Amino acid sequence: MSAELTLGAEEELHLIDLESWSLSARAPQVLSRLPGDNYSAEIQRTTVETNTEVVSSLAELRAELVRLRRGLAEVAAEEGLGIASAGTAPRSVFADFELTATGRYGRMQEQYRLLVDEQLICGLQIHVGVSNRDLAVQIMQRVARHLPILLALSASSPFWNGQDTGYSSIRTIIWQRWPSAGATGRIESAQEYDELLDDLINSGVIADRKMAYFDVRPSAHAPTLELRVCDACPIVDDAILIAGLFRALIRSAEHEIAEAKPFVPFPAPIHRAAIWRAARGGMTSELLDDSRHPRPVPAAQAVRGLVDRLRPFLTELDDLDEVEQLVETALARGNSADRQRAALAERGELDDVVELVVNETQGPAGGLPAQVPELRSYRPRAGDEAVGLGHRPRPVYADIIEHFRTRGPEAWRQAEDRRDAWTDEHELTFGVEQEARRFAVDLVPRVLRAHEWENLRAGLIQRARAIEFFLADVYGPQRVLADGVLPADRVVGALGWRPESTRLPSGAVRAPIMGFDLVRNEFGGWRVLEDNVRNPSGAAYAIAIRDLLDAVLPDLPRPAGLLQPTDALPRIKATLLRHARPGTAAAVFSSGPRASAWFEHRLLAERGGLLLVTADDLDVVDGRVRHRTTGEVVGALYLRLDDELVDVVDTDARHIGAEIFEVAVAGDVVLANAPGNGVADDKAMYCYVPELIAYYLQERPLLESVPTYRTSDETERRIVLERVGELVTKPVDGHGGHGVLIGPDASASAVALRRAEIAADPAGWVAQEVVALSSHPTFDAGALQPRHVDLRAFVYLRGTAPDDCELAPLGLTRVAPEGSLVVNSSQGGGAKDTWIINE
Repeated sequence: MSAELTLGAEEELHLIDLESWSLSARAPQVLSRLPGDNYSAEIQRTTVETNTEVVSSLAELRAELVRLRRGLAEVAAEEGLGIASAGTAPRSVFADFELTATGRYGRMQEQYRLLVDEQLICGLQIHVGVSNRDLAVQIMQRVARHLPILLALSASSPFWNGQDTGYSSIRTIIWQRWPSAGATGRIESAQEYDELLDDLINSGVIADRKMAYFDVRPSAHAPTLELRVCDACPIVDDAILIAGLFRALIRSAEHEIAEAKPFVPFPAPIHRAAIWRAARGGMTSELLDDSRHPRPVPAAQAVRGLVDRLRPFLTELDDLDEVEQLVETALARGNSADRQRAALAERGELDDVVELVVNETQGPAGGLPAQVPELRSYRPRAGDEAVGLGHRPRPVYADIIEHFRTRGPEAWRQAEDRRDAWTDEHELTFGVEQEARRFAVDLVPRVLRAHEWENLRAGLIQRARAIEFFLADVYGPQRVLADGVLPADRVVGALGWRPESTRLPSGAVRAPIMGFDLVRNEFGGWRVLEDNVRNPSGAAYAIAIRDLLDAVLPDLPRPAGLLQPTDALPRIKATLLRHARPGTAAAVFSSGPRASAWFEHRLLAERGGLLLVTADDLDVVDGRVRHRTTGEVVGALYLRLDDELVDVVDTDARHIGAEIFEVAVAGDVVLANAPGNGVADDKAMYCYVPELIAYYLQERPLLESVPTYRTSDETERRIVLERVGELVTKPVDGHGGHGVLIGPDASASAVALRRAEIAADPAGWVAQEVVALSSHPTFDAGALQPRHVDLRAFVYLRGTAPDDCELAPLGLTRVAPEGSLVVNSSQGGGAKDTWIINE
């Protein structure tokens, strides 16, 4: 007997209060005014389930879903409610759960407790007619390996309990905790399936056959095979796509059975792994292919590969054209999890996410109309900051992208010529191997929204305070060592440790100017990549780039509330002089024109009201540091030296650096940043910063770090040596990108050499997981191309209290060359203006 291949669907929909955007437990009131044949209650009173009529085509199923949603939405609106078809309601919290009052549901809550209390989730169930139960069981086994693709397309639950979970479908993770969820294991017949259900019921683990929550199952109440693995889908056409693919999978499996083709199931752990991978990354990452030994492939490749495999059966069902169109639309638009995260990124408000899901659920079957035109020539990566789903610019970039779009190639060549002329006129350079090179600047600005900047402010100030506490402690009482938080041999005598710094005054602020390198992942989350507390550069370049953009592109639309980088200059001076003797001057102490950041030293001095001095400009007279020419007393020295202060000599071989250090010991000159700070930004010490935050502040880190391995630890070294080709390895004392090896991009010989280097000097290296850096449009050969970017931000400290710290009103966005993750100027990287919006 062949399968009937009819279609039906059950959708679970959240009820949303349109004033608070929270879940509403008014399902009983809503259901009282709806026909029982198509609408029913669920275990939670915040949800209504719809049940379509049996239909034969995708078009008829679409019409049914639209009809039932419209009917529910109209009644819900009378209660001030909207409906949301999504795996989770973004603003839901545990306290929202209210049990539907039936004996069956009451028994379930009594038996399963927390599992039931957390069931604030909604799924999509697709039914395909297969009345022969033996055939249904055989088909069920064969289609299981393809279910992760359907799950990834449906994923709509990135938020849970008000937080981004990092998953595209956290509903899947919650659902799989049920004892009867997941795969059945190999079953040959309907009799075996029924015996399995009887055994589960007799075990007392489930109460009835309806609690067989398998990913796919013969329906407990209809002559169908039922798909249960998917999240509820806000856009109707996404549900239609899944129905079309599922029906074709069933027809394909039926054909294989008729042809007596052998069947080799996925091992159960591999099936669980494939489902987990789909739940974790959705359509932005990779899915496992369906080979004998599955390997990760890009999600879009897996989806298109499934369509190709099913092409004969989609054609037979007269679904091919529609499914192909729906697939390409879905891939361009992204799944709901992608769209929800994009909505949150605009203002950081979960209310915006809930509103989007409600509007999509109650909107047209094909999705909401786009608000901005496509940028088809641009190929954004997952996590592109400016161009999002469907090649459409994100709202905050719409005016900027439109400005660039309307200019022809000749206009942009002229703009780049003006940029280069400005760069040369103002000597905007960076030193590489004693050569001053033009500092590369891209003309497309990066925008950081107010809510992002506020999150960075809180997290970076927290991190800066912990590091300052640590520096004062390790060069003082060393409580952190005595309490066993850090091993002493990782600090005292480590790279960056300067024993003379124990003599500096105990109340000194050792790192008044800190820099932090940050990256964003494909989900938009910020990570601290490195801490810089010796002499972080970049502030003057951020100021100069804004000057450049104002001069070259004065008509580029600026958003309201834009921070001005020049406002950092008086703050730097105030920070340097905060603990200096009254009436004294502050100076930038530079190694001179040979310094790689000589341009920055000059700009900070000239425009920040600071003296610019080298070793030959300073003298020590009567215990004070003075300018040799003017006699002015210098109370604060901003150290921008290539050498350690105590090793600095002038042209007469006078050890002026050592003399200045003695003045600092006496408390008569402030050193910023103090010698010995390298002990805190050693890349091996980076691993400990979360522990320093906990120890000194009794807080959890507000910004995450990149997972980092200390190769000095034997266990972690073994892991690194096995995975050098998968990791980023760095020397602990490296800077400027020197010595960094990106394992996946490296040759076999380079990986082998790095493995040998780590084995020979374990304490000299660290390894980090590769972060999928966000990208940003950058001009290259007259066209916009995505390039990886990072951000250097600065915190100014006048003490360790929260009010004594501030995030500088500027940021330096650094841009990696094509095909690279390394953004440093010394490695061929460039930079772009950073537009920080402060509401």
